[in-house]
Amino acid sequence: QVQLVESGGGLVQAGGSLRLSCAATTRILSTYFMGWFRQAVGKEREFVVGITRTGGRTDVIDSVKGRFTISRDITKNTVYLQMNNLKPDDTAVYYCAASSRRYGSRVSDEYDYWGQGTQVTVSS
Repeated sequence: QVQLVESGGGLVQAGGSLRLSCAATTRILSTYFMGWFRQAVGKEREFVVGITRTGGRTDVIDSVKGRFTISRDITKNTVYLQMNNLKPDDTAVYYCAASSRRYGSRVSDEYDYWGQGTQVTVSS
């Protein structure tokens, strides 16, 4: 059974940075597309950024492009989300997810495994 465990969330002022981690209990990074989603209060869950199983391609939404970066450490079965220049609109619960689709998806229904989420709050 695959489990994904996020960490690294917290409270930060606008303009600050956070790094989220997603640790997998099994070696899935080389076989699954890994994505980060977020869900703000009263809004639908949205795709933020993802990385292919080879690490050779990433997909990122326009609103975080240039500020958020996804990376991974195969040896630690961990995916990271580096978030810089955070804005109050980035406040949300952030989820890590794994999809068996080769090039991933921005649709949450096409993900097979999910973490429990970690709260990110950006104050103005």
